Amino acid sequence: MSCSLDGYVADASGDFDWGAPDDAVHAFINGQVRDVRTFVVGRHMFEAMRVWDTWETGQSDATDEFAEIWRGIDKVVCSDTLVAAGSGVDAPRTTLEPRLTPERLAEIAAGTDGVVEVSGPTTAAGALLAGVVEELTVRVVPHVAGGGLRLLPDGMQADLVRAECVPLGDGSVFLRYTRP
Repeated sequence: MSCSLDGYVADASGDFDWGAPDDAVHAFINGQVRDVRTFVVGRHMFEAMRVWDTWETGQSDATDEFAEIWRGIDKVVCSDTLVAAGSGVDAPRTTLEPRLTPERLAEIAAGTDGVVEVSGPTTAAGALLAGVVEELTVRVVPHVAGGGLRLLPDGMQADLVRAECVPLGDGSVFLRYTRP
């Protein structure tokens, strides 16, 4: 997940293009998600990431590699609006879950042989507030959004230990924090 220097994943108008990685950063991100076996995402994140299901190869090695990684990962889309509308998700390796609870996340993790990544601030909020997230990773982009959708939910409190800090060539910084 990328966020602005002031902690937003999208600005007040919903734009997040300022967080788009260049090829070198994309290659780094590929290395970070290569071990992920299940992505748990919300409806908005799922809609934004759908492009990778039909990505036309040949644009760059980094994006081609990410598309291949994405297609090989199971996805769980958490959306009560899609469930209420009677909509499904018509993407490969993708299931629909009405709402992510910490208990349901534990079941998903127990049923996955490998890393489970919860991506998207709205979907991750419950797990973050419940304290069941083992690791928090973020790419901080040198952009000030001034408002919008916050990375972390209001009311979250946690003591974390920095496990990794990687300056990237585009001026952004990759951070990984764990619980002590």
